[in-house]
This record gives sequence, structure tokens and C-alpha cells, in this order.
Amino acid sequence: MNPRTKTLLVQVSLAILTLITTTLAGTEWMTGRFFIDPESNLGWPDFLAGLQYSLPLLGILTVHEFGHYFTARMHQVRVTLPYYIPLWIGIGQSFGTLGAFIRIQDYISSRKKYFDIGIAGPLAGFVAALGVLWYGFTHLPPPEHIFTIHPDWQQYGLDYPAHVYKNLPPDSLMSFGDNLIFWFFKNYVADPALLPHPYEMIHYPFLLAGYFSLFFTALNLMPIGQLDGGHILYGLIGRRAFRQVAPVLFIGFMFYAGIGFFKPSDFATGNDVRFMDQLWKLGFYIFALYLACIRINDDRVTGLLIALSVVAGQFLIGYLRPDWEGYPNFLLFIFILGRFLGIYHPDTEEDKPLDTKRKVLGWLALVVFILCFSPKPFIFS
Repeated sequence: MNPRTKTLLVQVSLAILTLITTTLAGTEWMTGRFFIDPESNLGWPDFLAGLQYSLPLLGILTVHEFGHYFTARMHQVRVTLPYYIPLWIGIGQSFGTLGAFIRIQDYISSRKKYFDIGIAGPLAGFVAALGVLWYGFTHLPPPEHIFTIHPDWQQYGLDYPAHVYKNLPPDSLMSFGDNLIFWFFKNYVADPALLPHPYEMIHYPFLLAGYFSLFFTALNLMPIGQLDGGHILYGLIGRRAFRQVAPVLFIGFMFYAGIGFFKPSDFATGNDVRFMDQLWKLGFYIFALYLACIRINDDRVTGLLIALSVVAGQFLIGYLRPDWEGYPNFLLFIFILGRFLGIYHPDTEEDKPLDTKRKVLGWLALVVFILCFSPKPFIFS
């Protein structure tokens, strides 16, 4: 078997496996049950119903990746077909995938090429996500649909929120933290009489696929490193400015995410064991931030000072405004970005500024990032 055929076989196998894992995940989101649970009674019909989630989600993801692919080919840059990344947890809710990527096999020599290839994917995927959300919000089932998922709630009728949520354990309910696009569809596209309760939107596959797509689009469009947003910003402002702006954006994102993660009150317990436990957790947190910051500067001491400064600032916010909270779930992504993906952008031989049309398109993409980004994308209560 020649290498090209072997690579294609791997790509097709990953695509099929990702279709399976996203369908499994979709069924679990829609039903609130898990395949691995022998008492869930999930079967083949339930699995097929999960295609209502997996097909639109993978469709948006595929549009995104082929936006990159065809633009790269237009610029005569050699790239691979997409590699899909399957992910199914089985014992907890998951997206069913970690996304997909294409491998660029040539050196990209200009800002323009990086910009074109970088911007094509998220803009194409964004348009596809809008189509999925429009369909989902204009084809909502009757409110009684929720009783097919929670049949024991039918005894309360449509007044079920007043009865069932107060008896559930803490952090067992999840809702979507609105971004501007999702908020618009909820308030101006959906029929208010059909709109599901915020805690129940996770059971509606098209809404779920559309929201997850906006979430991934926002992450991709962050103007840092080699994310799509990094390619776009690098094309817009050039090598020198990007090296100054990118670490500021990264540190600001890190600072926001960790606000409220540790507070001065956490250490005023009067319990020595709890105090030491919190101290160990704080030490691990500082070490993780240090690892994320170490590539900002060649000097490791500078990385440590940045991490300590971020934590000190977060503690100050916690003292002055203890009610303020960031979104600690972003910290894992920040660690991966800082430690592995990188904060800076590869230099290009040609640093020629973009033309006016591309500049307008670039700033439009940053507007799309703002529209898709939610400071707290998933809220547990």
C-alpha cells in the first residue's frame, strides 16, 4: 500500500469514526441518558436519532475545513484532506469530536496567503452555522416535546420548571451562555411559544449543533498564535505589531478566565488542613500558568513573573469585587494554547500589507468573533 492510499484510509476511517462518536454524543444529549448505562435502554433507533445532531455539526465542521482546503489549493499550497478527531467519553456529555484539521505541506511565504487560508474556514463555517441555527429555531417542536425526554414531568404540565429544578442537585443543570448570535435567534427568530426552557435546549439537536459550532468558531477566531484568528490578525497588522499584541491578548484572556478561581476568602477558613489544601492547589495553579507563559519570553524568570502577576491581579479583584467571576473552564484551552500551540505566529518572508478588500474582510472576521464569543459559554447551576 503506497503512502498516499494509507493516508487516505486513515482520513476516511477517522471521518467514519467521528460520525459514530458524534452520533453517540448527540443521542446522549438529546435523551439525557448514556449508552454505557445498562439501564438507559438506548438502542438502534435512538442512535439513528442522534444523526440530527452529528450531521449538522460535522457538516459545519466540514465546510470550515474545506474552506481552508480550497483556498490553499487556489494559492497552490499543498495541503491534506481533513483529519477528523473523534471523542466520545461514554460516562459524561461530550461534543463527540475535538474538531478537525488539515496539514499544510508547503512553506507559506506571505501574509496574504496566511490571511486567505486562515479566514476562509471560519467564515464558511459561520455561514453554515447560521443556516443550521435558522432551521433549528424555525422548526421547534411543540413545548410538550420535553415530555418525550422527561416523561415523569408530564404530571406537572408546562409548569414543570417550578416543580422539578428545585429538587435537583447543585451543578446538575446546564444552559448556554448567550453569545450575540444565539441571543438574536432566541429573541427575534424563534416563536416565543415554542422556545424551550434554557435548561432544556441541550435536548434540541439543531440548536445544540449550531451553538457548539459558534463556540468552536469563537475559539478558532481568537487572534492569538496559529489559530485562524492569529493568521487573520497577523495578515492585518504584520509581524512586528503581532509580536507585541499577541502576548497582551493571551495574558488578558488568561487573567479574565481565572478571576474568582481563587479568592482571599478561600484561605480565611480557620482550618489548617483546608488552608494547606488550598495552598497546594494555588501552587499547582501558579505552576500551570507558568508553563503556559514560558513561551512568551525566552527568559523563564519572565514567564514566572507574568504568572505571579496574573495571580496577584486576580487575588486583588477577588478582594475588591468578590462577586466577579471569570470562566475557569477556559484555563485548559489557555494552557494548551500557551504550552503547545504557541502564542506567536510564524514569520513570513514577504511582509507586504494587505489590500483594502482583505483588510475590510479581516476586521469583519474579528466582528464575527465578537458575535460568536460568550464570556461564559456553558453555565452550570
